[in-house]
Amino acid sequence: MFLLIGLSLLMAGGFLAAFFWAMRTGQYEDTETPALRMLFEDKNVLIQPAKPDDEGTEKKVPTLTEVSEKTGTSPE
Repeated sequence: MFLLIGLSLLMAGGFLAAFFWAMRTGQYEDTETPALRMLFEDKNVLIQPAKPDDEGTEKKVPTLTEVSEKTGTSPE
């Protein structure tokens, strides 16, 4: 029983130390921007390069402009 109490106090102290370290290093400085970042579309979307299919020819990957024309949305 004393072992469990000691381990729980040690673990609580570790979490408290980690919390104070995070506060000192600025982990909680800006809590609003990451939540709002997902609402804005990226202008530079990373498109993976095409991989060769079974015949050895590369598949055509549509560009962002082609996709936006097909869906009727703006690429910006």
